[in-house]
Amino acid sequence: MQFRIADSFTASLSKLTAQEQKAVKTTAFDLQVNPAHPGLQFHRIERAKDENFWSIRVNRDIRLIVHKTASAMLLAYVDHHDDAYAWAERRRIEVHPKTGAAQLVEIRERIEEQVIYRQMEVAEPAEEAAPLFAHVDPDDLLGYGVPEAWLEDVLAATEESLFDLAEHLPQEAAEALLDLATGKTPDQAPVAEPSQDAFNHPDAQRRFRLLTDAAELQQALDYPWEKWTVFLHPAQRAYVDRRYTGPTRISGSAGTGKTVVALHRAAHLAKTEPDAKILLTTFSKPLANALRIKLERLVGQRPEILDRIHVAPLREVAYGLYNETFGQPSLASTNQLRSLVTEAATGTDFEPSFVLAEWQEVVDAWQLETWEAYRDVPRLGRKTRLGAKQREALWSIVEHVRQALADRKLVTWPGVYHRLSNHLRTAGRRPYSHAIVDEAQDIGVAELAFLAALGEDHDDALFFTGDLGQRIFQQPFSWKAVGVDLRGRSHTLKICYRTSEQIRTQADRLLPAAISDVDGNSEDRRTTVSIFAGPRPELHEFADEVAEYDAVSAYLRTLKDDRFTLDEIGIFVRDDRELKRARRAASTADLPFVQLDDKVETQPNHIAIGTMHLAKGLEFRAVIVMSCDDEVIPQQHRIEQITDAADLDEVYSTERHLLYVACTRARERLWVSGVRPASEFLDDLVTD
Repeated sequence: MQFRIADSFTASLSKLTAQEQKAVKTTAFDLQVNPAHPGLQFHRIERAKDENFWSIRVNRDIRLIVHKTASAMLLAYVDHHDDAYAWAERRRIEVHPKTGAAQLVEIRERIEEQVIYRQMEVAEPAEEAAPLFAHVDPDDLLGYGVPEAWLEDVLAATEESLFDLAEHLPQEAAEALLDLATGKTPDQAPVAEPSQDAFNHPDAQRRFRLLTDAAELQQALDYPWEKWTVFLHPAQRAYVDRRYTGPTRISGSAGTGKTVVALHRAAHLAKTEPDAKILLTTFSKPLANALRIKLERLVGQRPEILDRIHVAPLREVAYGLYNETFGQPSLASTNQLRSLVTEAATGTDFEPSFVLAEWQEVVDAWQLETWEAYRDVPRLGRKTRLGAKQREALWSIVEHVRQALADRKLVTWPGVYHRLSNHLRTAGRRPYSHAIVDEAQDIGVAELAFLAALGEDHDDALFFTGDLGQRIFQQPFSWKAVGVDLRGRSHTLKICYRTSEQIRTQADRLLPAAISDVDGNSEDRRTTVSIFAGPRPELHEFADEVAEYDAVSAYLRTLKDDRFTLDEIGIFVRDDRELKRARRAASTADLPFVQLDDKVETQPNHIAIGTMHLAKGLEFRAVIVMSCDDEVIPQQHRIEQITDAADLDEVYSTERHLLYVACTRARERLWVSGVRPASEFLDDLVTD
């Protein structure tokens, strides 16, 4: 008998208490091992429209809803007795008449009653809105996966009712309608062959998963809120399974599942290529720790997969390889480098801070070793233009710095990557067959050159995921100039799963509608749609800090009253200096919290508090971004350090990206606040 699990089951399981979940898991394992187990009490749901829906008693109150046929068992839903029965009575499993995909379809009649009730609550009748899809051929709507029973409702849908309607439709149908509503023409769903199992259709596999053993069931039940570990969108699956002919990048707005694709790609390669040695990496230790945790949730306790995927930040990888090959590097500290630059620049026409930036962003990044190389290199990211004589004078200062480092036997991080890159090209042996790089928008020149050398002998070796709108550390540069050509292999995810439409569209106000890299690859945020709606973000300005953390404390208590668990709430501030304000807000509400560090580990029943830089890779049902004062964001310290006025745009851009990252960690609720005068960025967030 085939044993499947539905995404509706994992979603409902995640809403139960820990003790209730434990009981459900025991029942589910018993059911998988032996559906005829004498301890399992099956009861037919008499009022169900689908005669194959049954309930199984978990305990006195909890009921597991299964869809049972002679050849298959599906875990469909779990809840308290009356709610579980009501859910089953309003649904049935159908094979779509046009696409051939198995769908879990909500019974339309009950929804009509709800719509009538909502209309009666309206005090004054509004002017009747024009239907959005009246011009669309019903046969085309069927081709998008709209169930036949819902065609009439879809044709009558308006802009106001669309999101309510979408919540009741299969995901492929909802996505297509959202595309149509924003002026795009969605692809028709693939049509199954007559002999094909309806559950094997690509759209069916985004909501139903065949489980072949107890280990897969354990994996699905341990982290029911992490639906991505079990169910994958067909567009994501296509990028995971494909074989590429060169370096590939998957981009997309926050919440579109880029990291999910990276994790599944690593697991796919480990499963399908027995000799593969895979590097799963990113630019920081906190993000690497988050990747490691998520990978373990994805593959479970399967050493045959985990042992062949090395998860580590890129610097840790490079340091280890350098140590093995050349011995332990003596790395120049930031203070040492600043001192050497100051000494070399004294008595010249250049400010030491300008020389240091030129060194870090041009000379050292590109590992320029001769005057000719420096003379000819494009100074991308450096806005101040230099004439030939100025460049020559600047190079003489740089040479002093290079010689001083050599005399002290010191090496910089770009120097480490450069030497390793040369070694990999001459040695002929690569430590990894594949490298998967998450948050690739913050990879620097030297790091990318190292990765290019790592994947030079294998077309399918390099796989990048990232979002140009979340770049907060690196100056833009040409990947093609480093040897990573993405032409024809740069793809964008368009469906936002994590963040509501209201939060996503408001956060997008912080960024341009389209962002292009130096090589001309463009990411257009206007084509992204969220698959669910929610409340508008709350934006507030307060007279002083006391008023702000009192208001945040009240909001925290409101969230708790609204049945948000504390570990579903995150509070973020610009930097360490503002953390005390977040701690004070949580303490005033008398709620426990954990302050995030490099391990980026949340704790059950604790609010997570951290800086915006640590927000990457996390998500919460509710996010509070506080202390958004003038001179806090954009950070006044960064602005004051600028010696080249043309660099101001870059500082403002990365500060916007940082606030965008923090805001888009929110799924359902977002609060942004500051003390007057508040950050100018709050004006950008205000809806017209």
